[in-house]
Amino acid sequence: MNDAPKFRQIEDWLRSECVRLGTGGVLPSETEVADRFQASRMTARRAFNILAGDGLIERRRRVGSIVLPRPLHREEAVLHSFTDEMRRRGMTASSRVLSAQVGVDPEAAARLTLDPSAWVVTIRRVRCGDGTPLALETTALPGEYAAVLDADLEHGSLHAALAALGRRMVRATGFVTARLADPDEARLLDLTPPAALLMETRLINDAEGRHVESTQTAYAGSRWVLDTGAFVQGPDNDISGS
Repeated sequence: MNDAPKFRQIEDWLRSECVRLGTGGVLPSETEVADRFQASRMTARRAFNILAGDGLIERRRRVGSIVLPRPLHREEAVLHSFTDEMRRRGMTASSRVLSAQVGVDPEAAARLTLDPSAWVVTIRRVRCGDGTPLALETTALPGEYAAVLDADLEHGSLHAALAALGRRMVRATGFVTARLADPDEARLLDLTPPAALLMETRLINDAEGRHVESTQTAYAGSRWVLDTGAFVQGPDNDISGS
């Protein structure tokens, strides 16, 4: 007899099913699992939510609970373009362009330290790996780079297009926050609310120190892991004075 709480029994069984089904497999519904274990649907849902919180499954509207691949890790220190990042993982990068235009955008211009009336190129895309939406990206560039709009923004690399215009980007700075996806973001990323997003705000400079790119990226939290690292402050080099 298994004396573990019913939701734990269901959780253990679901974890084994994830291994058996593999990436992309669809787990039975909450109702089917509740009936199998003679439990309430709420109990079954608790087990499903644990797996979703651990990044093992993703709950999609009209589809069900999908077994996820292991989250994609992005290393610190070296910034690769999304296209290169996918290629390094043996995946095919693609994008769905939501908008690509040149115009006045005071907020984007401010991030690029341009005059508020300056023209800015703005590109909004859903970034995909092997067809799975991974991130929602909004990029702003100085208007002088409007020629990138002639590049293949669905299958090509924006960074490669900028390099073709003679811009060599050398340094990126930014920060990451977290929040819940709004209904539109959840729809575009094929997420079932409530769904967590990792929000990265990034600024890239060229070799002359000029701001070339300002990007705000909403990563599907269940599909990405951002690796970090730091030196530990030890007693021998403590500069706090305490």
